[in-house]
Amino acid sequence: MPPTRTPDERADVELRVPADSVYVSVLRTTTASLSARLDFTIDDIEDLRIAVGEACAMVLPEADPGTDLVAEYFLGAGRLTVRVSVSGSDIGTPDYDSFAWQVLDTLAGGAAAEVADGRFVVSLSMESETLSSRL
Repeated sequence: MPPTRTPDERADVELRVPADSVYVSVLRTTTASLSARLDFTIDDIEDLRIAVGEACAMVLPEADPGTDLVAEYFLGAGRLTVRVSVSGSDIGTPDYDSFAWQVLDTLAGGAAAEVADGRFVVSLSMESETLSSRL
């Protein structure tokens, strides 16, 4: 599971784009860039890019028109946690049987989804294989 964050904990990087699927590529590219800076392997970088895309696929249908898709990146020593979220007035429960969740849960080292305070949040995390192989 991704680490639990306190509401006042500030992300190392936060990206806010319109809640529209055309902007998912921006989040995927940002994810790849940040994970490369953390020395993730090429395979892990691609897995993270795909996982972020699937997280967006889960949250975007729940977004109210005109709202933002928010991606928060928490960087650690050989670890990246990404939290994507949208706000919505009629958010359903996370669909853990969906294809998007199955892909996300398989690719990420840990994944979680929650609905709280009118926001649908999907979090994922992964540790660098490079770091893991050194331990």
